[in-house]
Amino acid sequence: MPLDLAGLRAFVVEDEALVLMTLEDMLAELGCQVVASARHLEDALRLARHTAADVALLDVNVAGRRIDPVAELIAARGIPIVFVTGYEARSLPQGIARATRVGKPFRAAELARGLREVLAPQVEER
Repeated sequence: MPLDLAGLRAFVVEDEALVLMTLEDMLAELGCQVVASARHLEDALRLARHTAADVALLDVNVAGRRIDPVAELIAARGIPIVFVTGYEARSLPQGIARATRVGKPFRAAELARGLREVLAPQVEER
């Protein structure tokens, strides 16, 4: 039986407004709650320090700047990451233990698969 995503708290960083809205809509359809979102790196860094989230969905390039500092901060807090990006896997921030990639453009089913993939180890630990 697939992992139920209902009630999942998500933190989203995406600089393109239309893609951000699409992600928020898809997450809502999956039963997830977006607890915080950011379109700029500075906002993402500020929110990443304190936002209570079960998972983070991060674009790798945010307005021409790499997401690495945000990813490192989130990973240090033990929050799993789904990189939602057009970048290839080899271009993702390195050293992030609990992360997966969903390539752009994506569908809700691919997003759900990525969420379940990164969250499965967390469920198995319980």
